Amino acid sequence: MVQNRKTALVTGATSGIGEAITLALAAAGYAVIALGRNAAALEKLQKVTGVQPLAVDLTSRAELETALKGEEIDVLINNAGIMPPVTGFDQMDQADIDACFEINLNAPIALTRMILPGMIARRSGHVFFTGSTAGQGPFPNMAVYGASKAAISSFAAALRCDLAGSDVRVTEIVAGRVETSLYKDVLNETTRAQMYSAFDAVQPEDVATMLMSVLTMPVHVDVTRFDILPTAQFVGGGGFAKKDD
Repeated sequence: MVQNRKTALVTGATSGIGEAITLALAAAGYAVIALGRNAAALEKLQKVTGVQPLAVDLTSRAELETALKGEEIDVLINNAGIMPPVTGFDQMDQADIDACFEINLNAPIALTRMILPGMIARRSGHVFFTGSTAGQGPFPNMAVYGASKAAISSFAAALRCDLAGSDVRVTEIVAGRVETSLYKDVLNETTRAQMYSAFDAVQPEDVATMLMSVLTMPVHVDVTRFDILPTAQFVGGGGFAKKDD
């Protein structure tokens, strides 16, 4: 990577929130390692100055360790996540349950464990986790997804306590309804369109803008969590106030 500038690692960097964060970091002068699986999207990111695409399986600890050996990561964005089928828990396949926890919980914890010792040694660093309102309150047919996000929320809060005095900061991004491709594989096009038709959803670029603001805070300030929701989304639940025509 280019010397004398900070390096950020973004997982799930090829679409949605991850892509927006990758582009915002690169625009701000960071050297960005963009981790993802979509070859075409990675090729597109490769054309952006300051972005180094990395096609690595996030669940492969050995591959990650090899790919990141020698890298000094200043900012870690644990953003990659999946949405399992939106259905009752009793109807879910065990494979979908396992995959959800592996990607949404186990992988970010393992990656953070790889990166964190270097941050602590340098007494500098910032770790972000992309959470969800589904991890803060119950939503129907999302028990497993909600549990994975509640767990990462708890981990982020406790990790910050572990790191007190180290000058390494931890922030959870609690996103409400963001217009991304997260539901692409679990909802059909018509259902997704209906989901976004009644209100103005948060855009990935909005999340990236907020994250960049958090990064610019002085080192003695740790924004431990920020909630970013559509104005019409009820804070305590999943309902929305219908947008006026």
